Amino acid sequence: MRLRTTAVVGSLVLLTGCGAADMTQQASPFANARGTKTVTLSVQSWVGAQANVAVAQYLLEHELGYRVDTVQVDEVPAWDALSQGRVDAILEDWGHPEQEQRYVEDKKTIVNGGGLGVTGHIGWFVPTYFAEEHPDVTDWKNLDKYAGLLRTPESGGKGQLMDGSPSYVTNDQALVKNLDLDYKVVFAGSEAAQITQIKQFAKEKKPFLTYWYSPQWLFEKVPMTEVKLPPYEEGCDADPANVDCAYPHTPLQKYLNAGFAKDGGEAAAFLKKFRWTTEDQNEVSLMIAEQKLSPEEAAKKWVDSHESVWKAWLP
Repeated sequence: MRLRTTAVVGSLVLLTGCGAADMTQQASPFANARGTKTVTLSVQSWVGAQANVAVAQYLLEHELGYRVDTVQVDEVPAWDALSQGRVDAILEDWGHPEQEQRYVEDKKTIVNGGGLGVTGHIGWFVPTYFAEEHPDVTDWKNLDKYAGLLRTPESGGKGQLMDGSPSYVTNDQALVKNLDLDYKVVFAGSEAAQITQIKQFAKEKKPFLTYWYSPQWLFEKVPMTEVKLPPYEEGCDADPANVDCAYPHTPLQKYLNAGFAKDGGEAAAFLKKFRWTTEDQNEVSLMIAEQKLSPEEAAKKWVDSHESVWKAWLP
């Protein structure tokens, strides 16, 4: 998930298809295959992105007769792969202005495939049980007051701000520095590891401060309250080193390889029309991550109960 917004990558590798792999190491042999009804989808490792791909793959295969290959790839390399035709579509992008300018505006090798229907937002969160006990913690100006309570062995003498993977592209290091906060960013390692740590803190009713994002199914299991950072204004995050504002709310977008968008037939038409809600995505994500259904099983269960929604996506 995510640019200046994130790159939640490297967790829950619950991928479907025949050739899930790291695109930095290998390309799908099926991308842009001529004469075959084949589609290759980029799938990021955060579970919301997996939910998108699972449902799209299920419908492409069972309703439209395509073979679908999925490939795991980090956010920025995914744009390179998409431009080169090594994958056909990215179904959830959180905003990458540099790549949009290079590939959509300048090279015209990628086209916008329309909105996903979901608005993404990143922020800093504390557990709601802690916010109810200490209501002023939800204002960033009061965070230092609670640094002692949020200290961990990993954060040393400072409060801990928990992030996911070091590969995420976030503003948190700069925010801590520029807001002069007595905190240290500590990386859990992945979305899955971060979820495990959050659930453990919640089980023990311990306070914590974490980078997190919506939509995300975990809110249903561990209620969290956002800490208000200085308001986001257009351009306040333009210089990564000087960011001192909140993350924006980002309507998530789909992107298609330009050649695929033009010549991809029913598959391209379907992916352009694929659009669902935060609630839909969370429903499938919860089945995959918490109920431990396979992506295909979760997709089938959602498809079976939401025919009126997905019928509108078919060409």
